[in-house]
Amino acid sequence: MNVLMFSPGFPAEMPYFTRGLAQVGARVLGLGDQPVEMLPEAARSSLSDYLRVRNLFDEVAVVEEVKRWAQRVKIDRVECLWEPGMLLAARLREALGLPGLTVAETIPFRDKSSMKQVLDDAGIRTPRHRRATTQDQVRQGVEEIGYPICIKPIAGAGSADTYRVDDDEQLEDVLAKTGHVPEVSVEEFIEGEEYTFDTICSGGQIHFYNVAWYRPRPLIARSEEWISPQTISLRNVEDPVLAPGVEMGKAVLKALGFRTGFTHMEWFLKADGEAVFGEIGARPPGARSVDIMNYANDIDVYAGWAEAVCHGRFSQTIERKYNAAVIFKRAQGQGRIRRIIGLEPLLHEFGDSVACVDLLPIGASRRNWRATLISDGHLVVRHRDLETTMVMADKVGTDLQMYAG
Repeated sequence: MNVLMFSPGFPAEMPYFTRGLAQVGARVLGLGDQPVEMLPEAARSSLSDYLRVRNLFDEVAVVEEVKRWAQRVKIDRVECLWEPGMLLAARLREALGLPGLTVAETIPFRDKSSMKQVLDDAGIRTPRHRRATTQDQVRQGVEEIGYPICIKPIAGAGSADTYRVDDDEQLEDVLAKTGHVPEVSVEEFIEGEEYTFDTICSGGQIHFYNVAWYRPRPLIARSEEWISPQTISLRNVEDPVLAPGVEMGKAVLKALGFRTGFTHMEWFLKADGEAVFGEIGARPPGARSVDIMNYANDIDVYAGWAEAVCHGRFSQTIERKYNAAVIFKRAQGQGRIRRIIGLEPLLHEFGDSVACVDLLPIGASRRNWRATLISDGHLVVRHRDLETTMVMADKVGTDLQMYAG
C-alpha cells in the first residue's frame, strides 16, 4: 500500500507515525514544504518518495501538484494527523478518489460549533454554545448562556486563545485579547474534572482506546506559570466512574461517522457524575500523550495506528500494565537554563518507575510556556497503582526545579 503522509516531519510526533507506516509494510510518500534532508531521521529513513511543495497551505496549488505527481506515483491513501492540514488532506482524497474523511466529514472535526450541532442533534450532552464573529455577537451569546462562560476559537486546537469568563469586566478584557481570532465559540463553562477518550479505529471498529486525566484542567495550566501540568494515562479504563465518558465517546464517533484512524476527544466529569462533551479531533493528542499510552501499555501505538489504517487490525496485545504520567516543567526566570535541582534525588527514590527524562540542558534557551505545553522539558513516571503514580507526579512538580537567567 502506498500512503501519502502529510507533513511527515512536523509536529514532533509525526516522524514516529511515519516510521510506523513503514514498519507495517507501507510504501510511505511524504508531502511537505521542508527540504527532505531537513526532516528528522525517523521520517527521512522511512520515506520511499517525497514531494516538496512551495507552500503546504496553498491548498489549490498543492492539490494540483499532488494530482500531477499521482500520474506517475500510485497513491492508495492520504493520511494527515496534524490539525491544520485536515481539510487539505480531505480535498486531496476527493481529488484523487481515495477512501477516508471527505471535506464534509472533516468540517465537524475542525469547526467546534458545527461539531457540537451534530452532537446536539444526536442527543449527546454538550455545553450550551453560540458562534460569534463580532464582539456584539459574543456579548449576545453571553447574555443567552449566562456566566461563567468559555470563549475559544472555532477552529482552534488545544487551549490556545481559550478563556474562562466570569463577569462583564473579564469579558471586555478577553474580547481585547481575542481580537485576532476571526470566529469564536461562546460556551457554557462546565465545572468538573477533564479527561480524554482517545481511539484507534478501522472500519468503524475501535481497536484500542485510552482515557487520560488532565491535572489540572488545561485552561488552568495555561493560566498559571508556576504549575507543572500533568497528563495521566489511566490503567483502569473500565472504572465505573469513567463509564459515562467512554460510552459518550463511542456515541460521538458514531454520530460523526468516523471509521478509520486516530481520534482525540476531551470531556468533562461533573461532581454529580454527569459526562459532558468537550471537543474532538480526528487526530492523536499532542504533548507526549501518545508516548504515555506506550509507557502505560508497553506497546507501540504509532505502529498500531499504522496497522489499523493500512491493514484494518491492531495485532498488539493490550494489557494496560501501568498508569503513566507525563509532567511538564517550566523554568523560573528568563533566558538560558542555568540550574536544575532535585532531579537526582527523585531518580534515586523512584527508580524504575521513571520511564523518561527529557529536560532542556544547561545553557539551552528557555521556551515560551504560553506557546507550548511541552515547556522546558518533561518526566514520565509510571506505576500500577494510581495513587502512587499521582504522588510521584506531584513530587516531580514540587521537588524538581529549573532556573533560567
